Amino acid sequence: MKNLSSRYLPFDVLRGLTVAFMIVANTPGNGATAYAPLVHSPWHGFTLTDLIFPTFMFVVGNALSITLEKYAAMGNAAALRKILQRTLIISVLGYLICWFPFFLQDQAGGFFPWPISETRIPGVLQRIALGYGCAALILHYGKARGAAVFSVFALLGYWFILHHFGDYTLQGNAVLRLDRFVFGDSHLYHGEGVPFDPEGILSTLPAIVNVIAGYFAGRFIRRDGGSLGTLAKLSAIGVACIVVALCWNPFFPINKKIWTSSYVLLSVGLDLFILSALAYTIEIRRWRNWTYFFEVFGRNTLFIYALAEIGATTLSYIRVGETSLYSWIYTSLLHPWAGDYNGSLLFAVSWMLICWGVGYLLDKRKIYIRA
Repeated sequence: MKNLSSRYLPFDVLRGLTVAFMIVANTPGNGATAYAPLVHSPWHGFTLTDLIFPTFMFVVGNALSITLEKYAAMGNAAALRKILQRTLIISVLGYLICWFPFFLQDQAGGFFPWPISETRIPGVLQRIALGYGCAALILHYGKARGAAVFSVFALLGYWFILHHFGDYTLQGNAVLRLDRFVFGDSHLYHGEGVPFDPEGILSTLPAIVNVIAGYFAGRFIRRDGGSLGTLAKLSAIGVACIVVALCWNPFFPINKKIWTSSYVLLSVGLDLFILSALAYTIEIRRWRNWTYFFEVFGRNTLFIYALAEIGATTLSYIRVGETSLYSWIYTSLLHPWAGDYNGSLLFAVSWMLICWGVGYLLDKRKIYIRA
């Protein structure tokens, strides 16, 4: 390995950039008036927001390129314990975020301690946890070759399953069928008009490949150094991934909500470009006076994400007259002078900055909350 720090700044900045954008996309003042790039594609297709989640998985893989070296030195038993422990902690945190609205309802309408029968089981952090756990186990025991073989079979096998056990529609895909069989409708996401979970069991399979791709990118940079030649190679691989994704798209459409294999390749290709651009800017050109803002997000990633989700949910349950505090801030303070779309964006950016402020205070006190 080249003499790279265990904290490689472009990794931290990419992670922080992803969290900042995720908060902005997740908390518009009014979802109906959010700018198009800040809204997920309705089904097939791709928007800028559709890149956020796979990039989060990708940066988890970047971190694995560092932590797996430490795990290898600990022995199999200790490594397995570490991987399973972190997977469980992140999964439970994700479940608690799904449960939190029920807690707020209980405070307003009586005691109902643990509504397991109604709580969504899959979720964003649950997918991150499973992606991390599965990728870490595959890489730890199967090494690079085993992970590469898994990735190829996962992407092609997922295509085979979705093609032969359903179709690519919202109500006819195999992802939904398996989730309904395992969880039932009450434990799934209901934001699509029907019970359907974009973080379902089956679609986690190709998402693991995003983590593995992030690992390989991180390993490649750490092994060969962040030279211009290394970044050119990463960019070339990114081009190849994007070309294959676009060629595959007519047969297996790019779709974030069922996490198609073409979507994996497109997002990995774009992430390789972004990481290369950040590494070039930060490490080769040494332009670093702008990075600290994103480093703050990158140093307490899970905590700030959880804070953003729980805080926004709390605002939506605090009543101001006939409306929620969340809506009142948008309709009474921001919308009158910023308008529909700009007011919605200003709300999201303001909330992101509030979360950043908390992260800044933690960073100044050198408090880092990790799973």
